[in-house]
Amino acid sequence: MSKYFDNWKFILFLCLTLGLAPYYPEPHIWGKIKWIRGGAVGMGLIDWFDFVLHGFPWVLLLRWLIRQLP
Repeated sequence: MSKYFDNWKFILFLCLTLGLAPYYPEPHIWGKIKWIRGGAVGMGLIDWFDFVLHGFPWVLLLRWLIRQLP
């Protein structure tokens, strides 16, 4: 499984699909971030799970970028 988490093409694919979907009217993760920055009023457990699910590809991308530093 680790070989997938270190493959930049797979990580980019995850970011562009799961990380941003649904795309309209705005990327889903962006809406969740704005909701949290606004105080997370009304967010339930399912909303937090959704945030983690859509945020995971971006965490993988950040991890990969950090590991690429010399």
